Amino acid sequence: MAASLDDDLELDNQDYYSLLNVRKEATQDELKASYRRLCMLYHPDKHRDPELKQQAEQLFNQVHQAYEVLSDPQSRAIYDIFGKKGLEVEGWEVVERKRTPAEIREEYERLQRDRDERRLQQRTNPKGTISVGVDATDLFDRYDEDFEEMPGGGLPHVEINKMHISQSIEAPLTNKDTAVLSGSLSTHNGTGGGNINMVVRRVTSAKGWGEVEVGAGDILGPLFGLKVFRNLTARCFLTAQCGVQFSPRGMRPSCSLMTARHLDHNTMGYLQWRWGPNSAMTTSLVRDTKTTHCTLALQLGVLNSYLMMSYQYKFQDEDQTKVKGSLKTGWFGTVVEYGAERKISRHSVLSATVSMGVPQGVTLKIRLSRASQTYLFPIHLTDQLLPSAVFYATVGPLLLYVAVHRLIVIPYTRAQKREDLELQRISSATDIAKKKQEAESAVLLMQESVRRIIEGEESKMGLIILNAWYGKFVTDTSQKQERAQVIDVTVPLQCMVKDSKLCLTEASKVGLPGFYDPCVGEEKSLKLLYQFRGVLHQVLSADCEALRIPKQSHRIDAES
Repeated sequence: MAASLDDDLELDNQDYYSLLNVRKEATQDELKASYRRLCMLYHPDKHRDPELKQQAEQLFNQVHQAYEVLSDPQSRAIYDIFGKKGLEVEGWEVVERKRTPAEIREEYERLQRDRDERRLQQRTNPKGTISVGVDATDLFDRYDEDFEEMPGGGLPHVEINKMHISQSIEAPLTNKDTAVLSGSLSTHNGTGGGNINMVVRRVTSAKGWGEVEVGAGDILGPLFGLKVFRNLTARCFLTAQCGVQFSPRGMRPSCSLMTARHLDHNTMGYLQWRWGPNSAMTTSLVRDTKTTHCTLALQLGVLNSYLMMSYQYKFQDEDQTKVKGSLKTGWFGTVVEYGAERKISRHSVLSATVSMGVPQGVTLKIRLSRASQTYLFPIHLTDQLLPSAVFYATVGPLLLYVAVHRLIVIPYTRAQKREDLELQRISSATDIAKKKQEAESAVLLMQESVRRIIEGEESKMGLIILNAWYGKFVTDTSQKQERAQVIDVTVPLQCMVKDSKLCLTEASKVGLPGFYDPCVGEEKSLKLLYQFRGVLHQVLSADCEALRIPKQSHRIDAES
């Protein structure tokens, strides 16, 4: 629908049809009759009191604005599709008039694309990764004789031995072309280097895209590469990539080909072939469901062959907690990993993974993802497979997380929620107070008209509204509690009586003159007690339900 075209196009609380109390299919004659009636009621010249005159002028302007929009076919079509916000989109003034609703929708989408393209030029979508490697092997791998010789009382030596920083930004060129600029810096044990890459990607069709990559660095040398993606069928796609790296040792070409297929709704199969410095053939199965994520991969290569299995369980909680484990074995040895991941705030995810294997030893990997930025902290604890290192790598982060979560995160989150609720309450209270003041002003302006209407109806035993309430009716029969959530709308409804009849459309009653929303977000109803030809009638109507009175079925039996 319209809202899906632009999230900003949310309908305003004021409904023009409800304000004029007409159907959405109302004719020009019906609009004109309702407009004239409300103009007579709210015309500023009818009121001498300065305050009433000012209030009447505001209401008169609202009615006039509603009539101007609904009486013009083009504006009405735009309003019906996109609401009041749709009328504010730039460009309507140059659109040819007398167009059909379908043509207006097409024109709006064109204007929307123009605005999206302007927004596109302002988007860069930055992404970054910072990795800090910590060497803490001295905590577990030192010998007693070394301990005695170490200065400073034998304190263990912990150092940062490597660091990697990478950043990328996108620069949209057109709706189909995007340029991506990325760079990285790395250092390990006092030596390092960097590189910079430029990728230009073009969407060729709904089924595929292609990109060209060029790069340069102080270690590997210049790079040139091509990559294409293509959907072969609705369930299968193909990715092909080739490149040339110009290094001090000469030109090093490489290429890869990967195809993937949906085996079922939750399962994907991948087959990849790589040729170059690390030639290999890899096949994998990935199954992702609402509660689990499983991967099985097998790679056969000259330098690196392995078998890998991983399993992840997703808890269905508010914090999106996940626990995972994996086993990987090959020419390099065997590695077992296990860990957990949890959302700690609206935009932040924290995870910790313990990796242990032969001959790698034990490493604790901490990862923090904040929006589009990722922070990695691999802490190498020991080169050997020591139970003590595994124990502290498992228990240490868990205890630290519990302490930080309870002492810092939970109090901070609660304070933020309280602050948001308070701001929401203030904003809502201000809006309700404004609507209430407008409704009370409308009721004051109606008093004289209502007096004349009641006199006319009494003279012919017509329709008299005795009591009318609008809002949320609680189950408690206490009158005090019931009225605490409703407003008195007797005067506004009596003012709408014409020829002993009252007709309300299916639109929400909150937009009627003299009405406002006493319980935002709650289901509301309209309750009336009225008299017609000397007989009492009563009716309870839903908010968006059409209502016509008097009606025989509303009659209260004399015995009751």
